Amino acid sequence: MARHARGAALNQSSSSPSPSPTATSRSTELGLLFIAWVVVTCFYVLMSLATKGRLPARLGFFLAVLIVVSLVMHVAIRRYAARASQVLLPVATLLNGIGYVEIARWNPTRAGFQAFWFVVSGVIVVVTLKFIKSVRDLDRYRYLTLAAALALMLAPLIPGIGENINGARLWVAIGPLSFQPIEVAKVLLVFFFASYFAANRELLSTPTERFAGRLFVSPKVLVPILVAWGVALMILGGENDIGFAMLLFVLFFALLWVTTGLKSYVALGLALFVGGALVADQLFRQVQARVSYWLDPWSAVNYYHSSQLANGWFAMAAGGVAGTGLGLGQAGRNVSETTSDMIFAALGEELGFVGVILILSLFAVFVGEGFRIAQRAQSDFVRLTATGLTATIGLQSFFIMAGVLRIVPFTGITLPFMAYGGSSLFANYFIVALLLRISHEVSEEKRGGEVVAVTFD
Repeated sequence: MARHARGAALNQSSSSPSPSPTATSRSTELGLLFIAWVVVTCFYVLMSLATKGRLPARLGFFLAVLIVVSLVMHVAIRRYAARASQVLLPVATLLNGIGYVEIARWNPTRAGFQAFWFVVSGVIVVVTLKFIKSVRDLDRYRYLTLAAALALMLAPLIPGIGENINGARLWVAIGPLSFQPIEVAKVLLVFFFASYFAANRELLSTPTERFAGRLFVSPKVLVPILVAWGVALMILGGENDIGFAMLLFVLFFALLWVTTGLKSYVALGLALFVGGALVADQLFRQVQARVSYWLDPWSAVNYYHSSQLANGWFAMAAGGVAGTGLGLGQAGRNVSETTSDMIFAALGEELGFVGVILILSLFAVFVGEGFRIAQRAQSDFVRLTATGLTATIGLQSFFIMAGVLRIVPFTGITLPFMAYGGSSLFANYFIVALLLRISHEVSEEKRGGEVVAVTFD
């Protein structure tokens, strides 16, 4: 009798319809988005009052773009990835909005372009969520993604379309449109690294070759990935792109260590970094200059070029703890590239130490949520992809902010979501969409596993 009742209960449990994913509440995400809208709007109004003494002339248009694009992305997530993380989009929107306010403060023309690229980024989020049903399916296109990434990285070297700006040949100009292909290439390289490492995890983790009385991983496994990585670094070297070369280097060894857990790869990475730095210092004048500016920015020889950094430090010092106030800073009058390379210094002046901590905290929340998603993934490829995409945002943020603060040599790469740059904004929201898709897949897998466990207990 008891056995029959238990079986009936299990049959009822297994046959009852499960709630539709689209019915999942996303009120947390919507509430956080509302907070982001309020904060960004207040910042925008305060900036306008301080600089012009009146409310922004296009406040309605600003609010419409901010709210409508965010809501469209929210609705797309609700429809196509209802069980995804509810933190990533609000954090990205808030960082994006704060950066936009500072760009509008110093360069309204660039602010208009940034608003346009925000709309384009919203479209890429919707398209990605709609058409990429499973990130795991991308594992099939390992070498296609590698070929596409290398082609994009080579594009700036093509005569006629490649552009050299400030010593780095990173831009491709087609008619009035100019963009950095490396921003999309970095995402494709994450797919390739994740796919190769996932497929060869056991071989990369198990020492089988004996040399000098010790066991080592077979070089045959490392050669293909080292060749692909080396070619990418050589291309970046030819383009004088120090920032992305550093990003790719650290990302590669970070994923290799996450895949295997072997400390020997960390030691190998450090050795290659030291050796590569010495070689690059001899071969590339830009590397020599960047290191010289970092070690001695106050010398008469360097100050003409390093004054950008020095004035940025003066600006941040003027901000103090609470900042000069939005619209009241002077960084844009003394610091070049305030809306792009040095936007962190400009924000540090106007928002102060408190604002810097806010920005660091938002990036920490984003990275922490990305790693949480990666940790929950059940597939090696998906886990490594989520780790790589998250590390890309985290490392890029670290390199530019640490460069401004003189912790590492200044590289000039863009601060994700905040700095001016259409291709960067596009690629970063593409990363957000991919992490959302992975988060939804992971939640569905966990939920499916729980249903199976209950049904067959």
